[in-house]
Parts: sequence; structure tokens; C-alpha cells
Amino acid sequence: MFKTIMTPVDLRHLGDLEHALQVSADLAKHYGAQIHYVGVTSPSPSSLGHNPEEYGEKLQAFADEQASKHGVKATADTVVSHDPSADVDDALMKAIGTTGADLVVMQSHMPNIMDYVWPSNGGKIAEHAKCSVMVVRT
Repeated sequence: MFKTIMTPVDLRHLGDLEHALQVSADLAKHYGAQIHYVGVTSPSPSSLGHNPEEYGEKLQAFADEQASKHGVKATADTVVSHDPSADVDDALMKAIGTTGADLVVMQSHMPNIMDYVWPSNGGKIAEHAKCSVMVVRT
């Protein structure tokens, strides 16, 4: 049913993504799908890399680790944005197209009052994506 699963990851908060990572791996094994771990970074130096290439290497190492740990096919896709915190939704929407994802599995938080002011990333992706989206609660 699913051939390409896109899972957004924030390398700074991997501990918060455990549920979505496990669901992605389980679905990939079940359907024989490939997982594309997508990370959004800026062209400026950060704690995760001096440049997008270094960030991409760390993201690929994470994808390789997940593939080995879960016995799935996985790759890393780095998206560069000048302001990742403001552009993450648009960057992820673009990544859905470039990866050819037919399913997005992403972690969410429990809804709170601010979700009435600014929609969650998962909510926006689910509303606008042309593929299936599974938002996994913590």
C-alpha cells in the first residue's frame, strides 16, 4: 500500500520523536517501504553543523542507524531554509513532492491553547498534503 514514507526529524529533539520513529519503522517493515528522514536546516552554522553538508552527514548517519536498528531501507533528505523555524511547513510540503512520499508519519504534541492561534506543523501538513498523513501523539 505504501512505498515511500517521509518522516520529519529534528536532530536536536530525537528523544521526543520516539513514537513516530517506531511507527515509521513498523509501517516500513509491514509494507516493504523506504523511509525518507527529512531534516530542515539553515545555511548558517549551527550546533548541528557548520554548513548544510555537515548537517546532511549527521542526518544520514541517523538514517543509517535507524535502518540498521529496525531492518528497513532508509535515506536522509536535507532541506535548506533561510529561516527553518518560520518555513518548516513549506519546506516539509516541498519535501513530500521531492521524496515522492505517499505517507508522512510525524510526531505531534498534545493540543494546547496556542494551537488555536498557530496551527501545529502536523495539522498544517495533514490539511494540505496530497498524500496520507499520520500524526502520532506523544
